[in-house]
Amino acid sequence: MQKLMKFSRLLSVLPLFMLAGCNLVVMSPSGDIANQQADLILVSTFLMLLIIVPVLFLTLFFAWRYRRSNTAATYDPEWHHSTRLEVVIWSAPLAIIIALGAITWISTHKLDPYRPLDRLDAERAIPAGAKPLTVEVVALDWKWLFFYPELGIATVNELAAPVDVPINFKITASSVMNSFYIPALAGQIYAMPGMQTRLHAVINKEGEYEGFSANYSGDGFSHMRFKFHGLNQQGFDDWVARVKAQETALNRDAYLKLERPSDREPVRYYASAEAGLYEAILNMCATPGKMCMNEMMHIDMMGGAGKESAENRKRLEYDNRHAEQGERTNAPTFPATGTPARSGQEPEGTDSNAQQPDAQPQGGQTMPGMQHDGHSMPGMDHGSGSPAQPGSNN
Repeated sequence: MQKLMKFSRLLSVLPLFMLAGCNLVVMSPSGDIANQQADLILVSTFLMLLIIVPVLFLTLFFAWRYRRSNTAATYDPEWHHSTRLEVVIWSAPLAIIIALGAITWISTHKLDPYRPLDRLDAERAIPAGAKPLTVEVVALDWKWLFFYPELGIATVNELAAPVDVPINFKITASSVMNSFYIPALAGQIYAMPGMQTRLHAVINKEGEYEGFSANYSGDGFSHMRFKFHGLNQQGFDDWVARVKAQETALNRDAYLKLERPSDREPVRYYASAEAGLYEAILNMCATPGKMCMNEMMHIDMMGGAGKESAENRKRLEYDNRHAEQGERTNAPTFPATGTPARSGQEPEGTDSNAQQPDAQPQGGQTMPGMQHDGHSMPGMDHGSGSPAQPGSNN
C-alpha cells in the first residue's frame, strides 16, 4: 500500500516536470500585441472552465451519491422535470456564450493585424509624432528576407527593431504560401505570393527572440527560422551600422540567386537594396521579361488588350522561372530529396500528346495562361494598378 501511495505522488508531480522543459513564450511574451492575445486565451479558458469544472464535479458526485449501495439516497423513478434545474442548465451556458461572443467581437477589431497601434503597452500611449519602423518581409524557400526601405538595407534570417517603437510589417512570399510568426511579438500572419499582408506590432523588452515559419512549405520548412533582436535605440543604430559596413548590395541578379531553394541559409547582410525590388517581388516580376501582376490587373481594369493580349501569356508564367535557367524544378521538395515535385507520369484522364503551345518541358512547373480578374482578396494588397517602377511606392 505504501508503494502504491508513493507511486501516486510521483504521478501527481510528473506534469510539473514536463512543464519545466516547456517554453511558455506564448503566455509570457514581450510585445503588447502578444500580451493582449495571451490575456484573451486566459479569459476564454476561465469562462469555459466555469462550465467544465462543475460538470466534471457533478458527474463524480452523482456517481458517488446515487451508487447502488447508498440506500439513503432519494429514489424517485417517476421524476422527469425540474424548472429550476432547466433554468440553471440553459442560462449559465448562454451567459458564457454571450460573454465569449462580446470578447471575440471586441478583440477581433482591436487586435486586427492591419490596424495601426494606438498604444505601446497597457500604461503608455504612442507619443505624438512617433514614426513607426517599416519592415518588408519576403518568405523564400527556405529563408526569410527583410527589407528596411527607410534605411536602405536588407538582411536574411535576422531581424532587429528598437524597443517601444511601432513596427509596420509588409509581408509577401516568392513562391509557396508561408506564415510569419514571432511568438514573443505578435500572432502569426500568412505570407502569400502575389499578395501583401500586414502586421502592426511593438516589442517592449530587450532580448533575442525566435522567429519561424508556422506553415509547412516543403523539405526545408523545419530550418526556416530567424532571430529577432529587440534593442535599445543605440543598440539598433549600432546594428544598422554593422549591416551597412558589409559593403554588399542586393540587386536583381543577387536576389534571383538568393531566391533559389536552399536549406539552412546563414545570416546575410546587405548594405544596400535596389529600389523597387520588394514591389517587383510582390508583383512577381523580379525576373527580367516577366509582366508585373499590377500591370496585368491594370490592363484588365481598362477592358483588356484584345487579341494582342496573347503576347502577354509567356510573360505571365511565373512558376517556370527556374526551369528556364536550366534547373530541373523549383519545387519545394527538390533540394533536399533530389526528386522533382512532378512525376514523369501523366495524371489519369489526360492526353499526354495534347501539349499547350507555350508549355515548358516536363520537370518545370508552369501555369500557362494565368489570368487575373483585377480584384484582390479581402484584406490583401496586390500593389497599385499601374506597372511597378523602380523606386515607386505602390
